[in-house]
Amino acid sequence: MKRFLLGFITAVIIGGGYLYSSGQLALPWAGGQKGQAQASATQAHAQAGPPVEVAVYTVKPQEVVFTKDLAGRTSAYQVAEIRPQVTGIILKRMFTQGSFVTKGQQLYQIDPATYKAAYESAAASLVRAQADVKAVEPKLARYSRLVKVGGVSRQVYDDTVAALAQAQADVAVAEANLATAKINLDYTKVFSPISGRIGKSSVTEGALVTANQETALALVQNLDQIYVDVNQSSEELMALKKGLNNSEDNSMVSLFIGKEGLPYDLQGKLLFSDATVDQSTGMVQLRILFPNPEKELLPGLFVRARVAQSRQDKAIVVPQQAVVRNSDGSVYVWVVDKENTVKYQIIEVFQAVKDQWVVSSGLAPGDRVVVEGLQKISPQAKVSTVEYKASANS
Repeated sequence: MKRFLLGFITAVIIGGGYLYSSGQLALPWAGGQKGQAQASATQAHAQAGPPVEVAVYTVKPQEVVFTKDLAGRTSAYQVAEIRPQVTGIILKRMFTQGSFVTKGQQLYQIDPATYKAAYESAAASLVRAQADVKAVEPKLARYSRLVKVGGVSRQVYDDTVAALAQAQADVAVAEANLATAKINLDYTKVFSPISGRIGKSSVTEGALVTANQETALALVQNLDQIYVDVNQSSEELMALKKGLNNSEDNSMVSLFIGKEGLPYDLQGKLLFSDATVDQSTGMVQLRILFPNPEKELLPGLFVRARVAQSRQDKAIVVPQQAVVRNSDGSVYVWVVDKENTVKYQIIEVFQAVKDQWVVSSGLAPGDRVVVEGLQKISPQAKVSTVEYKASANS
């Protein structure tokens, strides 16, 4: 019996020592609370693992240009409505519809017969008037000598002077009539006043046209450059004029074509030539001039112009993907401190510029904001950082 009790006590002591050494049991006589704390710390350390890697954006002040998209339509840089200046029958159309025509190129030939006859009649009238002057001039020369010696009366001399003046006036009238006849004869040839693309002809050969008729014979449009007319409120226009102090900002206008918003490769120049407020709407029409060397832009297109409104030299911005919004509307980011510990930071943003948010408060230059790896972190978590690199399309 004594041998059995001795064996049982020995087994209990050996088993208790094993459990204590493994951290699973704290015996009262072995300082149980201290052992339990040591065991918990050891287990937490085993589960923590290495710091997770995140991509951070280091905040630094930078220049930001604030823009606004304004809807509008395109119109031709130059437009010439071809109308006849004289009445007559169209003998010939001298261009291909839809082709490019140059300044001074003949487009139509109107029947010149009546105008040629009028020109020749005016030329003959001029010759007759000039002949009258030649007949009176020598007579006046003789009378000017005779009147001094009493060979002719003073009245006859004065009548001759008046006759010469009348003949000279007739010459001036004849010259004017001849010039008018020449102009009308020249108008039978209809020329293009500008270079550009010509549209369809509204008349055919044999059609009767009249001087200054309402219907144009054709339309020529210069599309080397093109206007974009947009509307903006007068209040925004005043802010625009104050914000764009540098004249170079006038070139910072981008264009997007159609409902799909296809970007146009070239930038335009903002003009203020038509800054008149519409009293009914309070809007101002702005005109933007875009180069159009490939004739991609046609008149009448629906477009959006992205116009620079103002500039901020030292703005604080962060990538949009770093910003998280709470259900109550507040906005925050995760910031990594000097000890590489993550903390929660409330910020305020007021405008998106491309792929970034402009921050009005909550961040300072030098702050490191987590951009990639947000799903891996939690408050007070330890992280390792790499610098965030924006994609080429950003």
